Amino acid sequence: MRFINASVFCDGEFVQGGIEFEETITAAGANVTDEGIDAAGCMIIPGLVDIHTHAGAGADASDGDPDGMLAMSRYYAAGGVTSWCPTTMTLSEPVLTRAMQTIRAMERPKDGARIAGINLEGPFLCYAKRGAQAARDLHTPDIDMFYRLNEASGGRVRLVTVAPEEPGAMEFISEASRVCTVSVGHTTADYATAMAAFAAGASHTTHLYNGMPPLHHREPGVIAAAYDSGATAELITDGLHIHPAVIRLTQQLFGERLILISDSLRCAGMPDGDYMLGGQPITMKNGRAVLSGTDTLAGSSIHLMDGLRRAVSFGVSLEAAVTAATLAPARVIGRDDDIGSLEEGKWADLILLDEDLSVRAVYINGKEVHNADS
Repeated sequence: MRFINASVFCDGEFVQGGIEFEETITAAGANVTDEGIDAAGCMIIPGLVDIHTHAGAGADASDGDPDGMLAMSRYYAAGGVTSWCPTTMTLSEPVLTRAMQTIRAMERPKDGARIAGINLEGPFLCYAKRGAQAARDLHTPDIDMFYRLNEASGGRVRLVTVAPEEPGAMEFISEASRVCTVSVGHTTADYATAMAAFAAGASHTTHLYNGMPPLHHREPGVIAAAYDSGATAELITDGLHIHPAVIRLTQQLFGERLILISDSLRCAGMPDGDYMLGGQPITMKNGRAVLSGTDTLAGSSIHLMDGLRRAVSFGVSLEAAVTAATLAPARVIGRDDDIGSLEEGKWADLILLDEDLSVRAVYINGKEVHNADS
């Protein structure tokens, strides 16, 4: 298949041209001008890569429910996420093991997004910054438990979060970083401790600003350590977790190390009401999800494409936002060799967007999985 006369996102910028593909991309950019489907007025960008998303469409990756996993896969694909990392919560090992096994057994539906790996956000977190993570299931960093869960997943864990101030955390980071990307998050760590964690092998931060001490001019903490160490940084751009001015500032600071995530819950794509998250009740009102009876934000109700649009509306350039939702996250999980950009030889995962950034069509492995007109 070949699209022509479009604005195509290649090498970090939009160029007038087209794209040719079968299951993989055979050509993309300004040189694709011959006969094809006229996509005038459209932008073509890579499929989005959401590496931190718990749930959506009423289902949750921690449930261990095959039907729920299929529903989530279809929900993500319809909005433009072509690859995702099911992200688990702080739960007991038996519950997490069941989730790992269910994810391992899942086959991508023809109209659904692919699983690019698994994100273990818990349970190796600190109590004080646990946020919406269940306190009863918090666990000190345990490399043997990590290995058991990774084995249950078939070796699919690509990302794990740890609070580096917890007992045994540095040893855990050193070992786990040989297997997957280690992220610093849900932590009270100061600057020195965070820098030690990055020196030990951590290279990523879980939802920057949320679940960690704030940036202070005399106590810079994890945020400044992430910047100084060259780590990548996730950001929830729903406009609730982070003020738009800080979103703009953070993009300028981290550049291509910035990662847009949804951190979405099962209420994403659903009406306001009461839901569950990791065994705890949450309430969503006007799109804002909190632990029921509290003001503690529990995650987001957005699709990553919503996060991209909002980032742009807050003043982040479209080019920077697209990079932060495609190639940058693919790099974090070590999948940039086959997803994340419109390059020859990579999977033909792409989105056709109208000028207002609404999704016109989505392709995965060269096959149309969503069309706004059908």
